[in-house]
Amino acid sequence: MIESRAYARAGLIGNPSDGFYGKTISFIIKNFSAKVWLAESDRLQVVPGNRDPVDFESLSALAGEVELHGYYGGLRLLKASLKRFYDYCRDEKIEIPRKNCRLWYDTDIPMRVGLAGSSAIVTATFRALMEFYGVEIPKPILPRIAMEVETKELGIPAGYQDRVIQVYMGLVFMDFNREHLERVGHGIFEELDPALLPPLYVACLDDLSEGTEVFHSDIRARWARGDQDVVEAMNRFARLAQDARDALLNHEYHWLGKLLDENFDLRASLYRLSEKNHELVQTARRLGCSSKFAGSGGAVVGILPDESVFQKLEEAYAKMGARVIRPIVE
Repeated sequence: MIESRAYARAGLIGNPSDGFYGKTISFIIKNFSAKVWLAESDRLQVVPGNRDPVDFESLSALAGEVELHGYYGGLRLLKASLKRFYDYCRDEKIEIPRKNCRLWYDTDIPMRVGLAGSSAIVTATFRALMEFYGVEIPKPILPRIAMEVETKELGIPAGYQDRVIQVYMGLVFMDFNREHLERVGHGIFEELDPALLPPLYVACLDDLSEGTEVFHSDIRARWARGDQDVVEAMNRFARLAQDARDALLNHEYHWLGKLLDENFDLRASLYRLSEKNHELVQTARRLGCSSKFAGSGGAVVGILPDESVFQKLEEAYAKMGARVIRPIVE
């Protein structure tokens, strides 16, 4: 039996420009992970996981599950990953052994709060399939293939950075230059030393869950039309990521915190954000922390001004029903 794993991630800065040929910096969060198991079997079997419940105590229990996690769990991600893996091998003329497997998963990543829970399931699935069938997908290419599980197979708009950081791990600066992407098939990825990171926190509120496809739909349509406000904002997000890379390398953490705050403020001027999402950010800022979305909303990331602030953050977030962690990156 094969066991593979992929971790949650936080977009430190630059998101959401990764979906618009921009630049971002992301880091892995080893506190949460998705696991996929694969065992040889006579027939190909895809087994529902802990995010695919099929029986409930009552109608209200079903409604609560749907409101929190949506209508789709991990089962469609496993099936779409199998399909995309098969298509990749066929297109690349890779002969795969004639054998079947039983595939199932489990995850403790908070779903639909911008910590890349769906892409973690996909990435872990690809790792298991590559090992089982003896196929090696080049590291720079794998994030794009994994992203196509959602964009091509499931029709879900998705950014590139989640899969990049889950494949590369650690801390990565990503440049999704359009010309480079179209010429070589992947972005420019620079692995940075996680020791460069200042003290960080990540907080999330599960009842803010909303799918990425819902959050980004209007902005993507405006960008496709050439809306000047959106185009200029995406260019600015990319510039913030470039400046943040320099700030990290120079240990300029006060400047880095200002860049993170600007990232959120620019996003708030562009997107319609809920009151609770604003409160997630402002709760940290009132205690002197920088704060921005870790993804599409529902989770935030920022810099602690000093270690003593973390306990105060825990208390403040607990009052609003949120949880906060010190991310494990190395």
